[in-house]
Amino acid sequence: MFIIGYFLSALATVLNYALIFYMWIVIARAVLSWVSPDPYNPIVRFIHNVTEPVLYRVRIWLPFGFTGIDFSPIVVLLIIVFLRAFLVNSLMRLAASLL
Repeated sequence: MFIIGYFLSALATVLNYALIFYMWIVIARAVLSWVSPDPYNPIVRFIHNVTEPVLYRVRIWLPFGFTGIDFSPIVVLLIIVFLRAFLVNSLMRLAASLL
């Protein structure tokens, strides 16, 4: 059973780092929306291409489309914080119980 425990621990660690990385990309996207970056810059295009599918799905469910302020990055950040607090910690605790 300890192999499954180590696997779940590694999975939780990788998931935690992936969520942290994506959180910083969403923050970078929000900061880029305040300035006028070059849309042909490869970094700007990468950030836009990585975040737009998630932000678009959140924008569909938000009723604040008429205000002109995009609240979708805030919602995505809250979802990431929830996933880190609930899912990652649950996987770590389950892995610790199997070791």
